[in-house]
Amino acid sequence: MLYGFDPTFAILIPAMIFAVYAQSKIKTTFNKYLRVRGSYGYRGYEIARKILDANGLNDVPIELTRGSLTDHYDPRNKVLRLSREVYEGSSLASAGVAAHECGHALQHSEGYAPLVVRNAIAPIASIGSQAAFFFIIIALILNMMQLFTLGIYLFSAAVLFQIITLPVELNASSRAIIALQNYNLVAPGEEKGARKVLSAAALTYVAATLMAVSQLLRLLLIRGRRD
Repeated sequence: MLYGFDPTFAILIPAMIFAVYAQSKIKTTFNKYLRVRGSYGYRGYEIARKILDANGLNDVPIELTRGSLTDHYDPRNKVLRLSREVYEGSSLASAGVAAHECGHALQHSEGYAPLVVRNAIAPIASIGSQAAFFFIIIALILNMMQLFTLGIYLFSAAVLFQIITLPVELNASSRAIIALQNYNLVAPGEEKGARKVLSAAALTYVAATLMAVSQLLRLLLIRGRRD
């Protein structure tokens, strides 16, 4: 069964524990280095602008976005959006996050293969993740295992999206640290603080992938028990 007492639920427990740890790690690490000001005093906006301009992306605007840790690059509109604490902040956390989002802009401009694949399957993954459990629940209620199998296929697209996201995010972080050093945006040695923030952020993507893979394995086990 999918709800109620289900021994297959145990498969999710390690991923859930790791997800809680990852969320705690990014919050504590980000808040720690949000209080550590970079020696050169560059704000997140200035760092992002310098990196983008140095790579010929003068046409990519930088906008404020609401919330905390909501920073992102929008490939559809070619806009980089930074939260206020990153946009206006001159901390090592702000530097790392701003540079990371620039990494995504650089990936987009260069046609970085994993990003191209991720963007291509994003619509399918979004629909799949939303529709999968609808079909799975209906399948269990009506005992129609064909629908359950369809739900697994749909959810697999979401799992693939999460798996492809990992190299995309790690590559963006790698580009960020290189840019901070090459363009002298942080003092020597300060990139270590930015790297710790980005490493903590990477854990959240690892956690999301583990959760998705664990859920897929659980669904496959449930499907196998029904045969």
